[in-house]
Amino acid sequence: MKGSNFSYLMKQGVVSVWRNRMMSFASFCIIMVSLLLISLSLLIVADVNIVIDNAEDKNEILVYVSDADQTDLDAVEQKIKSNSYVANVVFYSKEEAWEHQKAQMEEYAELFDALTENPMPDTFRVTISDLSKIETVKSDFETIKGVDSVSAPYDFASVLVSLRTTLGIIGGAVLIALIIVCVVIVYNSTRSSVFARRKEIGIMKSVGATNFFIKFPFFIEGMFIGIIAGIVSWLLTKLAYESLVSFFAGDLTIWQILGLVNVIQFSDVMWIALAFNCVAGAFLGAVGTILSMGKHLKV
Repeated sequence: MKGSNFSYLMKQGVVSVWRNRMMSFASFCIIMVSLLLISLSLLIVADVNIVIDNAEDKNEILVYVSDADQTDLDAVEQKIKSNSYVANVVFYSKEEAWEHQKAQMEEYAELFDALTENPMPDTFRVTISDLSKIETVKSDFETIKGVDSVSAPYDFASVLVSLRTTLGIIGGAVLIALIIVCVVIVYNSTRSSVFARRKEIGIMKSVGATNFFIKFPFFIEGMFIGIIAGIVSWLLTKLAYESLVSFFAGDLTIWQILGLVNVIQFSDVMWIALAFNCVAGAFLGAVGTILSMGKHLKV
């Protein structure tokens, strides 16, 4: 294609946006709202995963060891760390446990003073990388020489695993549904715009214009509308998401209870979000326009 023809077609595509401003505005609104919903959904799903990850980090397996010297404790710790599912190990000595227990029950200090021997066991607090393997890991720890008992919160782990799976399915289904609805609505909206210009397309075909020559301005028009919608959607997503984060940040109690400690800050993903919105908007606008032109090119 000659440079002059390319420039002409580009110009025609951009001019058509204003020339058919009512239909262009309708397409713009549909793409913008769809991208806003998709962007917010992705950010919220990502934050929910962070909340679950934070809860998993606090979900520990407790390995109890009694009547062991430092050599035995080192051997047990080495065995624990050799497990491929172990993410972190923290040793909690029986002296620390005893002092903590006394601090928690100050009103019974005389009873503690009457005891001549520390009854608390040495404890390893173990965080695992995959909660679905908690039962397997517990069984492995119970076979370690010197380990008296192992405590693992099966019910809590099961709830977290089920919650992650359920949210993944729901989030994926919602995302797919939003994309399908967006494509269908954009297609129908754009088809109405193309239908209004069917005579123009017919005349161009009659004088020998190729399908590419006819399609290209519509393609540019759809992309242009989609990119503008993507930018506006990005700005609205920024305002909505930052307002939501600020709402939770304003109350530290809610913030901590929900585990929203390291949620995604929009400033960290703003350029990725902008690129996603613009590319997705351009794709939806361009593809919707091209698909809706099919029968009008058969002259």
